[in-house]
Amino acid sequence: MKRQYYISDDLNDLKVMQNELEDKGLSTPQLHVLSENDAEVEKHHLHAIESVLKKDVVRSTEMGAVVGAVAAALVLILAYSMQWHLTAAGWIPFGFLAAAILGFCTWEGGLIGIQRPNYQFKQFQKLLNQGKHVFFVDATEQQMEIVEQVASQHPNLKLAGNGESPPEWVVKSQDKFNDFMKVMP
Repeated sequence: MKRQYYISDDLNDLKVMQNELEDKGLSTPQLHVLSENDAEVEKHHLHAIESVLKKDVVRSTEMGAVVGAVAAALVLILAYSMQWHLTAAGWIPFGFLAAAILGFCTWEGGLIGIQRPNYQFKQFQKLLNQGKHVFFVDATEQQMEIVEQVASQHPNLKLAGNGESPPEWVVKSQDKFNDFMKVMP
């Protein structure tokens, strides 16, 4: 899948574009609006970015977990190489210490990520502060032609580039989940 970013200052135009794309087969999890004015985005019934995804929590937590895993492995390697595991307590205290280090580093990574904007959206921060909105579409190669055709019919929309897109299976699972939730009473 590919992600294309578009800039606009007109939420009504974005709503029209979202409806046109949905009418042509794209699903709601493929369409997102990033804005500083979440209340207006919600009022226009646009698919807004969740607050947690505006921050770099996920990526920073993953990085913290990697650092924690390395540190935990070092604790276990040190215990083995110094033969501390041969004491009466055995591996238990070192296992607990390794788990605590892994947990702490993961948690700390998340806390750092809460304070930073999402690395994918940093490039748009100035525009967002000016009151503009970023509309982005995650589409397959076949759907990208549809996206470009619909976008060309909106003169106030400006192409702002490409970015990382989630895997297609993630979008399809979101579609399935949404379909399931519609069926539930």
